[in-house]
Amino acid sequence: MAYDDAARRARALSGFKVRDAAFHWLTFAAAVAVLLLLGGVIASLIHGSIPAFRAFGFRFFVTNVWNPAIDQYGALAAVYGTLVTSFIAMIIAIPIGLGVAIFLTELCPHALRRPIGTAIELLAGIPSIIYGIWGLFILAPFLQAHVQPGLIALFAKVPGLNILFAGPPYGIGLLTAGFILAIMVLPFVSAVARDVFDTVPPLLKEAGYGMGFTTWEVIKNIVIPYTRVGVLGGVMLGLGRALGETMAVTFVIGNADTIPSSLLAPGTTISAAIANEFTEAVGDLYTSSLIELGLILFIITFVVLAISRLMLMRLEKQGGR
Repeated sequence: MAYDDAARRARALSGFKVRDAAFHWLTFAAAVAVLLLLGGVIASLIHGSIPAFRAFGFRFFVTNVWNPAIDQYGALAAVYGTLVTSFIAMIIAIPIGLGVAIFLTELCPHALRRPIGTAIELLAGIPSIIYGIWGLFILAPFLQAHVQPGLIALFAKVPGLNILFAGPPYGIGLLTAGFILAIMVLPFVSAVARDVFDTVPPLLKEAGYGMGFTTWEVIKNIVIPYTRVGVLGGVMLGLGRALGETMAVTFVIGNADTIPSSLLAPGTTISAAIANEFTEAVGDLYTSSLIELGLILFIITFVVLAISRLMLMRLEKQGGR
């Protein structure tokens, strides 16, 4: 009997080892597959960009010419539009997203937290083409009629800003695209911020209130410092979405291959340029230039994520001290 029990235990242990080894190699294969897929994307982008790079070199990154008729291409206008619209989106989405998260975790009645939180998160599930249609037929005419004329008049005599908000009010343009992107990235910022705000130990907040802190002081001195790593992660997640958004921006940015001095004027982004022109690209150089645009967008996104990762590591070290 004792021998049989020992044999069964040995077989069970052997089975555990086999299953554990199989699970180890399965997860390892999944990780390697992701790396191979990423490497394949990078390699294909680099390979497809070679003809354009041979033709234009580094001038491709700093010139503002995009003329398929004479096979002259430059990425500066698209890069400028991508960075500007993403910056506008984050300027709008960060304070609103954090405000929503603070309201839901600190001020909102418990009965309303779930419905409001769910409604905001549903914004992330709306297809981008719906945002684009709404932006083109509803938001752009509203901005053209009621917002942009006011901005032009307000900043007409302010040096610098009178250039950024110069007319005429087209409705579509960089500012409208930034508004659309802000709405699209808002649920990412607010959802992540709300989740990390919920991780703050109640004892810390109660200690702050016990010392006489107001709600704002508790948020500023306890909640935000305690969750700053998570909040930054949510902001960078939203920025990554803003940089790569295609269809919604394509509808409302105007798709003009220029670098406008005014935020109210039409422009373009990398993703919008690729979406508009890839199906019509004729010739190897035209196609290669569009692929090189995709490579530039990949590099921009990678740099942003790398910087955010370094910032997170720095914040974690500071928090440890």
